[in-house]
Amino acid sequence: MDAKTNLYPVEMVMDPSGPGSVRVLLFAALRDQAGWGERVMPLASADQTALDLWHALNLGPWSSAVRVAVNQTLVAPDQPVAAGDELAFLPPFTGG
Repeated sequence: MDAKTNLYPVEMVMDPSGPGSVRVLLFAALRDQAGWGERVMPLASADQTALDLWHALNLGPWSSAVRVAVNQTLVAPDQPVAAGDELAFLPPFTGG
């Protein structure tokens, strides 16, 4: 792990025989709560969803207030993710 950026280099987490990995981003309060903002996460299977990865990352109970984006497009939590995708978890936003 690169202590400076808290990233896991792809070569450390990818199993060449596995389905690949995704880049996971956390923002604002979610980033603060987890203590990291970006990680490369290996996929356990080709049909993993965003919600599956939330649980695999031990981010706590799922909240329907959290928004999910895959490749910068808002999607449902049950959206499948594929190798090379960028997956972002966004906390509730307030505006004015």
